Amino acid sequence: MATDDDKRLAAEAAVAEARDGMLVGLGTGTTAAHAIAALARRVADGLRVEAVATSAATATAARAAGIVVRDFAEIAALDLTIDGADEIDPRLYAIKGAGGAMLREKTVAAASRRMVVIADGSKRVAAIGAARLPVEVLPFARASVVAALERLGAAVTVRVGYMTDNGNVVADCRFPAMPDPRALAAEIAAIPGALGHGLFLDEVDAAYIAADGVVTRLERDGPSD
Repeated sequence: MATDDDKRLAAEAAVAEARDGMLVGLGTGTTAAHAIAALARRVADGLRVEAVATSAATATAARAAGIVVRDFAEIAALDLTIDGADEIDPRLYAIKGAGGAMLREKTVAAASRRMVVIADGSKRVAAIGAARLPVEVLPFARASVVAALERLGAAVTVRVGYMTDNGNVVADCRFPAMPDPRALAAEIAAIPGALGHGLFLDEVDAAYIAADGVVTRLERDGPSD
């Protein structure tokens, strides 16, 4: 089965968790786009939900699909967030941010009672660390943050001509190894001017991963199937 079909199946499984009256966070990227489409179909069938978008692109797509989108600045808590991942492992540690929205995605996830990741089988790994790790950087501090990331062992590439919805730049980091993601997350968070990173270590409650047409659900606390 094509990867895109697996993404769609994972998205449909996650969107099945949405219930009337929920406020749903919507992620950013190609996989999250399938969640928008799946949720829009349920809304068209009568599901009453509202959404918060993690990027301007997601907000535009969701509204175009008939989903009511609210301003997260006015929202204290959400019921459910559905988002993709660049890598996810059995601990439900994830790397996110290929689409550049990881700071907003993490903020929305932290405000959610439940965060669900959707992915195709290629994103499931034994341990995260091979994917590039994006870091959102204050432009004023670009050179000093890059130097600090390099001292942590990263090969750093700043995305050329790219700016996040927050007006910041993104530094993509390749680490030769990531034996302790929690320690690395703390070290990056301690760099002045590093505003956010793509390590999601506590936010993910469950994952729907589809491979060859079969969807597997992983739960942080409880049985998986």
